[in-house]
Parts: sequence; C-alpha cells; structure tokens
Amino acid sequence: MIGHDLLVRARRAVVGGAERGCAVAVRDGRIVAVLSLAEAFGAARSSAEVVDLAEDEVLLPGLVDTHVHINEPGRTEWEGFATATRAAAAGGVTTLIDMPLNSIPPTVDRAALQMKRDAARGRCHVDVGFWGGAVPASLGRLRELHEDGVFGFKAFLVASGVEEFPPLHGAQLLEAMKEIADFDGLLIVHAEDADTIEAAPHAGGRAYRSFLASRPAAAERTAVEQVIEAARATGARAHVLHLASAAALPALRAARAAGIKVSVETCPHYLTLRAEDVPDGATEYKCCPPIRDGANRDGLWAGLAAGDIAAVVSDHSPCIPELKRPLEGDFATAWGGIASVQLGLPAVWTQARRRGHPLSDVVRWMAEAPADLAGLGRKGRIAIGIDADLVAFAPDETFVVDPALLHHRSPVTPYAGQRLTGVVRRTWLRGAPTTAEPRGRLLVRGEA
Repeated sequence: MIGHDLLVRARRAVVGGAERGCAVAVRDGRIVAVLSLAEAFGAARSSAEVVDLAEDEVLLPGLVDTHVHINEPGRTEWEGFATATRAAAAGGVTTLIDMPLNSIPPTVDRAALQMKRDAARGRCHVDVGFWGGAVPASLGRLRELHEDGVFGFKAFLVASGVEEFPPLHGAQLLEAMKEIADFDGLLIVHAEDADTIEAAPHAGGRAYRSFLASRPAAAERTAVEQVIEAARATGARAHVLHLASAAALPALRAARAAGIKVSVETCPHYLTLRAEDVPDGATEYKCCPPIRDGANRDGLWAGLAAGDIAAVVSDHSPCIPELKRPLEGDFATAWGGIASVQLGLPAVWTQARRRGHPLSDVVRWMAEAPADLAGLGRKGRIAIGIDADLVAFAPDETFVVDPALLHHRSPVTPYAGQRLTGVVRRTWLRGAPTTAEPRGRLLVRGEA
C-alpha cells in the first residue's frame, strides 16, 4: 500500500531553526510527516518515490522572494513570467510575489490585476502572488484590490522611474496608510526622500561615486522616519523595502520597541557588493537606493544578526541590456535595477558563512521571514502541513557566475565572473521536481 507520494531522506536538513538528519514525507503536495532517519526505513517501503540526498547536500525549504519585478504584460521584453520563474526555480525560490510595476498597466486596479493574472496563467514554474500599487489615483479604492487577493500595497516616496507609477507625496502617504489600516492591510514602501535627493549633486557621468552622492544615505533615513511617523499616527502595518543604509536601523529599532508596526528587508546586493569595488561606467551595478560602502555593508550584517532586519529578498529588477547604457556607462541615464533572483541564495550564503552564520539563519531570512511578511502560512518551512517546496543545496560547492547560464531574460548581472559558494542541485514545488513544464499556481492572499 502506498502511503506517500515522495520521501526525501537527508543527512542534513534545516528544520525548526536547526540542522539535523530527517526524512520528509509528502502526500498530495503537502508535507505529512517529518521523520527521523531511523523512522524513515519503514516509511520508504510505503512511498511511491524515495530520494536520498547526497552526502554533500542539505535539504532546505523553498525560498520565498517577496520582491520581484516581472514586468509582464507591457514590458515582457524586459522580463516575463516564464523566464523569471524559471530563474527563480533554478535559484531555489519556489514562491515569489510580483511587484505592481514595471508592467503596463501597473497593478493599481482590478482590471490591471486581472491582466496580470491572465498573463501569468500557465507560464509560471513556481507559485506566484501579486502586490497591488498605492499611487495617487488609486487612493480611496485600495480595498477593492485587497478583496481581490493582493498581498499588500507598494508605494514610492520618490520617482519610481516609470511615469505610470507616480509616488505619494506629503499627506498622500498618511491617506494611504489610514485606508490600509481600516482593513489591516500592509503598505510596503520604497523609502527615499524626494526633497533630499533633489538637493543632492547630479548623478551624471561614468563615476560611481557621483551616482552614490546623488542618492545619499540621508534620503533613506529621512524617508524611513516619515514611514515610521505615518505608521505611528494610523496604526497601519508598514514594511520598508530594500534597505541599503544601515544608518536607518536605529530609528526602526526604536519604532518597534515603541510598538509601531514597521519591519524592514534588505537585498543580496547590499550584503555582498561594495561601492569601492564598483568600476566607473559599470552600470550593471546601478540600483536605487545604491550599493554603499563596505562599512555600511558590515552595518547591515550587524542588523541581520541583531534581528533588526527581518528578511533578505532579491529586488529582481531587470531590463533590456541597452537600457543599462553599457557603451556610455552613464549612471544618470542607465536603468536602475539588478537581476538576481537566481543568485540570491549563493550570494548571501557566500558572505554569511564567512561571517559565521549557519544555513539556518539564511533560511530564516530568505524563506521563513518573507513568508511571514506576506502571510504565506503554507510556505517557507519544513513542517507538517506545509507545501512540499524543497531544495537540495550543496553548501560547499563553488561556481563562477556565467551570465549566459542564467535563466532570466537578459544576461546582465554585476555578479558576472564572481566565484560564489553554494549550488542548488534540485528544486521541488509541492512535491514534484521543477521542470521545463510550468506548474506554478497563482496565489491569493488568505488562501496561500
């Protein structure tokens, strides 16, 4: 009699915040038992398929990436659901949530959300959910998108880079958070202050130091304080996106201590790259907020270790190669965004292990915390009742990043030529291997 569809046995697995040997039993796409290796002997006889991980592999839960720009429809030539989700699966990401820009139209109303879902259906290699957008024109109608199942609402406090997704200014942030508080939603914020950036030096030219000066750390710190104050005044839940400046962490720490509902994430590129290593004209490194110096990077790692930063997500934001202005190398005119959904796990692990962090920390930052942020109760852990999203990861194997071997649409990455540690060898989505056949589901808040 067959009791399980799949049994995965691993000498090392990250379960319950620690590493141990175990066997994961799967039925109908869910984990139904987490057994000791001794107990797994009997379970193997009643399992349709048994997979034994290699001695150098660790079993991880599938990662959850809540910050991905897929851009389809409207800018599918930049990135689409098929390519982005294939890259995600190759990088051990089994669940992602798509940002409401840079697709056309942006996901700021019900019709646009339906267009997103129609574009994604049948093309996804991992499970996909959607954020909505909070822009001036959508204020007063955010509840509609909430009821249609978006996981929260993204807002900018500075120009987004695309005209169809304008920022919230002044009282509009407070208005959005009051509206979102009424239905206990979540506002996620690109926190850079427009006035501070307007007063900063112009970014023109090939010099990275010029671009860095044009997006100063003070812009992040000021905007984070605005978000904190709005959350305090309204009682709304707020989340600061892609924190690049460690200088904003004390204010966030104090806010949480005071009971204000605000959380924060950072990204692999802020944890692994340094401003002093960026060559002039190397616009593949451009992102907003920018990659800062090594001392700041150390501050972000300290924030992770202290629990001040909850999550690490990619902010995968690709474009067609020519928009990076590779010939001119002009940071002012190049598109700002880094494509990294496939490389986030090895990039973070390469630095984390050097700093003494175990794999269980990486799983907490890149699987558990993002799942908790989005309310994805069936994702991000190896536990009974959770979706059987699993990754066989070789933490000691190294590789050199070859952009031609990445699955996202355009082969542009600042990691090109870097040696990273940690290789994803296999990924399972709800108990089945991710293959060329897309079988990802479209997720709805409250049903995921």
